[in-house]
Amino acid sequence: MKCRRSAKKAGGHRLEPQDIARTPRVPDFLLSVFLPPGVVGESIKGDLDQEFDETVASGSAVSARIRYWLEAMRFVGRYGVLRLSARLKSQFRKAQPAGGELMGMFWQDVRVAARRLARNPLFTLIAVATLALGIGANTAVFSLVNGILLKPLPFDEPDELVSIWHTAPGLGLELLQQSPAFHFTYVDQNRSFSEIGMWDVQLASVTGLQEPEEVESIRVTEGTFRALRLQPALGRIFNAEDCTPGTPRTVILGHGYWRTRFGGDVEILGQTVTVDGTAREIIGVMPEATRFMDRNPAFFVPLRFNTATVVVGNLAYMALARLKPGVTLEQANADVLRMARLAVERYPGGVTLDVLEQAEFDANLRPLKVDLVGDVQEVLWVLLGTVAVVLLIACANVANLFLVRAESRERELAIRVAMGAGKMHVAGEFLRESMILTAMGAAVGLGVAHFGLRLARALGTQQLPRLSEVALDSSVLLFTLVISAAAGLFFGMFPIWRRCRNSVLEALKTGGRGGSFGIEKRRTQNVLVVVQMALALLLLVGSGLLIRSFQALRSVDPGFYHPEEVLTLRLSIPYAEVADPVEVARAYERIGQRLTQIPGVESVGLSSSVAMDHRDNFAPVFVEDFPPEEGSLPQPRRLKWAEANYLEAMQIPMVVGRPIEWQDAFELNDVVMISENLARAYWDSPASAIGKRISTGMVEGRWSEIVGVVGNVRDDGFDMDQPTVVYWPILQRDYWGGSTADAGTLQVQRSMAYVIRSPRVRSADFLIEVKEAIWSVNPNLPLAAVRTLNDLMSANLARTSFALIMLGVAAAAALVLGTIGVYGVVSYIVSQRTHEFGVRLALGARAADVRAMVLMRGLVLSAIGVGVGLGAAAGLTRTLESLLFGVEAVDPLTFGVTAVSMTVVATIASLVPALRASRLNPVEAIRFE
Repeated sequence: MKCRRSAKKAGGHRLEPQDIARTPRVPDFLLSVFLPPGVVGESIKGDLDQEFDETVASGSAVSARIRYWLEAMRFVGRYGVLRLSARLKSQFRKAQPAGGELMGMFWQDVRVAARRLARNPLFTLIAVATLALGIGANTAVFSLVNGILLKPLPFDEPDELVSIWHTAPGLGLELLQQSPAFHFTYVDQNRSFSEIGMWDVQLASVTGLQEPEEVESIRVTEGTFRALRLQPALGRIFNAEDCTPGTPRTVILGHGYWRTRFGGDVEILGQTVTVDGTAREIIGVMPEATRFMDRNPAFFVPLRFNTATVVVGNLAYMALARLKPGVTLEQANADVLRMARLAVERYPGGVTLDVLEQAEFDANLRPLKVDLVGDVQEVLWVLLGTVAVVLLIACANVANLFLVRAESRERELAIRVAMGAGKMHVAGEFLRESMILTAMGAAVGLGVAHFGLRLARALGTQQLPRLSEVALDSSVLLFTLVISAAAGLFFGMFPIWRRCRNSVLEALKTGGRGGSFGIEKRRTQNVLVVVQMALALLLLVGSGLLIRSFQALRSVDPGFYHPEEVLTLRLSIPYAEVADPVEVARAYERIGQRLTQIPGVESVGLSSSVAMDHRDNFAPVFVEDFPPEEGSLPQPRRLKWAEANYLEAMQIPMVVGRPIEWQDAFELNDVVMISENLARAYWDSPASAIGKRISTGMVEGRWSEIVGVVGNVRDDGFDMDQPTVVYWPILQRDYWGGSTADAGTLQVQRSMAYVIRSPRVRSADFLIEVKEAIWSVNPNLPLAAVRTLNDLMSANLARTSFALIMLGVAAAAALVLGTIGVYGVVSYIVSQRTHEFGVRLALGARAADVRAMVLMRGLVLSAIGVGVGLGAAAGLTRTLESLLFGVEAVDPLTFGVTAVSMTVVATIASLVPALRASRLNPVEAIRFE
């Protein structure tokens, strides 16, 4: 006889039935499975129940539940191990003489479960499709996380690789790059690195093959390849001689460029290629899979410096190093700071020790992988959490389907248990079915993941690094296996738990379609629907915040107008092509004049940097009227070189004054234009800045007059502040103090961007006419970075738009699954209450009353889900703050609109079964019952 909790006195007070709290359900279920049958199990359960009641009566309900959990788990562990051991021994004894009978029984059970699922194809199809969506989304996003964030860099011992950065908070600069003077000092004097390399990216002109072309190249010092431990597929890497001025020029080809431009010629070594007007000997070809910092350059060339002329300054190069074994980042940072001070003494004439102190100069080394990945990791972790929520919603949906299906089999299962079938056998049936469904869902999900990755690659080309390393590899497949098994256990346990809580007698009495379906039986399904609604609303709120953020970004005034009508391209005139700086400027002027003759061209401008192209050039700018305090440095400002028509072509307003003319460049006039925010930083109004003088301090006593103030431009992107900018003529004297390679004292900008405004920029033949116009002036000048200004703006929105689209897809899937969940539960309630509704209608109830009754059920579920979801969203959407612009993480408008929309969708989902219930024929409903 089963023990019941007694109502004994506790502390002189007799426990009444309403005073007795219910014991926790989960340990109750586990005890019913694992405790031995008969007197022993009933005695243990009775003692636990009695102790629980007495502890509750003493006023410690929380303590009672914790104690009950602990004691129950102790008995579950003890008897679970004994039962498992006995079962394994029994199975082993049965299987031993049969030789494989156990495995045969297993496959027989699997076939039976598969046949049972096949007899209900609609249920199977919906469950597999739902699981495939959730598993596929998780697999696709995890493959991105794995390939981009988790995989080590494709170099030998990548954890030893660091990037060398510096910081100068005294100047407001968080990151400073490498200087040649620093590099040579670090190579000679370091105690922390086994190898050090310096590199940068540049566009190089290649002539003599077919038509001239401009391709990406990477300039490296001799230690760069050694630090990365890269070896070419053909030939050799650069040595000290290659990096010494005055020696023969050499080049190493990238594998792709070698294949496409040289046909994969294995006899290529020793041949020459003309780069920037100079013949270079090909000494190597890189391996096929080699990517340099996620770049695939056409070729590599050696960086060359004359150590006799370098000074501390020109921090314009990237640097990397390999740490010696056992050296930490902290030790390496201290070593770099020591060597930076030493470099100032070894290479005098540039930055002084006083300047380093004023700038609060310090080292800022970090793992090389951080530079490669950048800030995309925030987006990817948010997406992984998002698709995990989608999988939870999918599992909750399938769990509801399983519960509905289990209810339809309740009488069958009760009869089988009454005839002697064990609870473990019944549980095994549900688990086998759930595992078959998850296996099918995982298989289809891999296909979903494949197409999802193609979508991610298409959307994230400009945003995601290391995309070439993203694949459905063994680690991703293992992840898919784990989440599939976890999902199968999750939704497979719900009918088992329900089955073990119901008594056989109750099931036999109420089983069948017409049995009563009380609140207790609906509670689990209602909870699952509420969870689905809450999770779906959470994702919809996140998606809504990103939509509002995207709209805010798009509404920001960039400082220029009609970007869809502007074509930008970059030209470089190398020293070997045109040596004289004046002739370089003349060539740029003639090309601009020729471009204006193309039909439909409204204006053509020229600048060293176009808005949002992220070609940065900074230097401290001195203002004559506001000298810095003694021993301090002025704030760095962005520098650009431009001519008059650049403002017209970009439609950047001239606030006051005049633009820089070509005449200013050729007459070497010391004039500049400045941005409006820079003018207001020093003077009350832009007009007050006209006639004032500024300097970069490169040449003592050299000042340039401000002749114009132009509008502010968001050069760094929509979500960044407008930088202060100084515009210079493209031809100047002694701008860098006479330290460049140009002859004499004249310096010219050899890489410039043209801005061409025309309504024809999207036409097929417009670019052909542009090329012909340029090559009519100089046929050896290749075009590079050809794109519209609108493309540049879209690239700056890539991070937000990628996150928006991916989160929007996930939110849409969550909304669909949540809607299906509401519809399914309400429909099932209607099917179970068919007899009740028929009686109500037969007794005179109005159809509207029945319809309202059903609708109310859906509205109550949705209201609870919306409330829970809003609470969760208020806490979790703060993780999106780094992706938001112009909107708060807890935005009332977004939360309100999302909640109302979710309620409307849930109402529509409940309306169909409500209409079906109100249109029942009472006679048919009662007869059917």
